[in-house]
Amino acid sequence: MLDVITIGDAMITFNPTSKGPMRFVHSFERRVGGAELNLAIGCARLGLRTGWISRLGNDEFGKHILHFARGEGMDTSQVKLVDGYPTSVYFKEILEDGTGRNFYYRDNSPTITMSPEALNESYIKQAKLLHITGVFSAIDERNPAILLRAMELAKKHGVLVSLDPNIRLKLWSKEKARSTMESYLPFVDILLTGDEEANILFGTSEDEEIIHICKENGIDTLAIKKGEKGASAFHQGKYLQASPIPAKKVVDTVGAGDGFNAGFLYGMLNGLSLERTMKLATTIGSMVVSVSGDNEGLPFMEDVLTHMGEKELIER
Repeated sequence: MLDVITIGDAMITFNPTSKGPMRFVHSFERRVGGAELNLAIGCARLGLRTGWISRLGNDEFGKHILHFARGEGMDTSQVKLVDGYPTSVYFKEILEDGTGRNFYYRDNSPTITMSPEALNESYIKQAKLLHITGVFSAIDERNPAILLRAMELAKKHGVLVSLDPNIRLKLWSKEKARSTMESYLPFVDILLTGDEEANILFGTSEDEEIIHICKENGIDTLAIKKGEKGASAFHQGKYLQASPIPAKKVVDTVGAGDGFNAGFLYGMLNGLSLERTMKLATTIGSMVVSVSGDNEGLPFMEDVLTHMGEKELIER
């Protein structure tokens, strides 16, 4: 049995070797990225058994990503290399303050060869949790149907579903993102959202109002990521606000949300208290921004415990 499985695209990431506007950067380093893959890596490094469902181009980049994922210890039995579709790539721009922009080249993505009918029901059935995001939903208009089918199979077999809206307005409009996410909500058990995304989805950034809307949709576990302002969470009737954990140095903000998600899901799947879960999640988020790269900063559990000044993660 796997703890967490996810569905999504992966890309070759070209990280700039210097900071500043991309038009002035002359060289890049090849890395691997992708929202769903990052989440799977983050979970695997914490000790969760993870699996990834995807398609990659049958090219050198696709083979590199596949080998990289295997090297992280995740199950890749549902990842296939396909001919005629180039593996997606994107270039990152990182400014002096750690923020930046992404430039995607993912048209004709190998994942467009996926279909709802091709999903392996037995594979989904044996997982504890299915994690989906708005990124895969936005890449192609056919992808929401794939995710809806996956969620239907998950609910059929008692598998938990977590959703990170992860709304990228470069990929689709607010209206399309909202309507698609609304179709997912009836299947969702755990919502992991940013405060700006919550405002797009629900028309409010107020925790109390967001919690009320989630309850109406049957969602009893919620985390709201607020960046430098910390985070808040609601779980089985309990509400908690978590102060931000200062990062040693902000180098690259990409991947911080994925790290937070991995920590939160770890806590939920292992029965940690909401307080412990949030401390774990916020600690990981603060660690990720101190390292350049999409997933290079996602820590192993022993690193997290050292950062927290603890020897073992016990509920207190």
